[in-house]
Amino acid sequence: MSSEQHSAIHSMMAQMSRSVIGQEEVVKTLTLALLCNGNVLLEGLPGTAKTRSIKTLSQVLQAKLGRIQFTPDLLPSDVTGNEIYQDNQGKSELSFQPGPIFSELVLADEINRAPAKVQSALLEAMEERQVTVAGKTYTLPPLFMVLATQNPIEQEGTYPLPEAQMDRFLMKIRVDYPDTDAELEIVHLLQAEEGQAQASLDMIGQDNIFTAREHIQNMQIAPAVEQYLVDLVMATRNPGALSDDLAHWITTGSSPRASIALHRTCRANAWLEGRDHVLPQDVQAVLHAIMRHRLILSYDALADNISPDQVIDEILRQVAVA
Repeated sequence: MSSEQHSAIHSMMAQMSRSVIGQEEVVKTLTLALLCNGNVLLEGLPGTAKTRSIKTLSQVLQAKLGRIQFTPDLLPSDVTGNEIYQDNQGKSELSFQPGPIFSELVLADEINRAPAKVQSALLEAMEERQVTVAGKTYTLPPLFMVLATQNPIEQEGTYPLPEAQMDRFLMKIRVDYPDTDAELEIVHLLQAEEGQAQASLDMIGQDNIFTAREHIQNMQIAPAVEQYLVDLVMATRNPGALSDDLAHWITTGSSPRASIALHRTCRANAWLEGRDHVLPQDVQAVLHAIMRHRLILSYDALADNISPDQVIDEILRQVAVA
């Protein structure tokens, strides 16, 4: 394990935590997604620093940030870009004008406010790190990452994300309100920032991210831990074998993408904790963020106000640690 990369990543997290007060779990989960080369969906009420978190991350990494404000009248070409006619020495020819998707970090703000046709413009980019326009394929930047936000309230006029797109998000982060002490710190921080230039941040090189990813990719997981994480995913597909409550709550379980994401993310969590091996606790630490958007709950569960996190808690209680 490289101590240089480890120090750089923890420095990045510390700077984000100073800018986004009271959201340490959000900072850690964003970091894990970055280390895993995955996309993230952040869900939280207005004013919970979702956008600020992403902006701070882009500043520390010196990464180009493309922001797309999703609205009902948005077009797919507003996301991907389009070919337009341009005059070249008196001769008109088609030229591709890249859209905001060709950024290193892409903020898809309030993604559920645009119709499915626009949301689907992100699918190829999120999965294959490329965009096809007018029959031509364009490669996206190496650090490409989609960070989408949505508001859990004000559902009028929104277009819920289809399951196919939800599954392409590595993790779903719940952004809650800060506690009282953190709220006071936020007020003092914003007062200090009023009328001043943007606070300076210590930058870290993007090469630290790519090197850390190589370490994580090469990390091995013991067969017993691998069996444990697969058992957790399989429990969502055959819930009746574990408990009547789970059978009553779950309509559709998680796809194989959940196992792949869990395998990758628990390695990143172990690396972030300074270990070269994965423990069952690493699997448990990331399970909620990996699984909460990959479960389809029954009507009865929703009527009883059973949340995906409560279902995952029950799965953890029922599945034995290998």
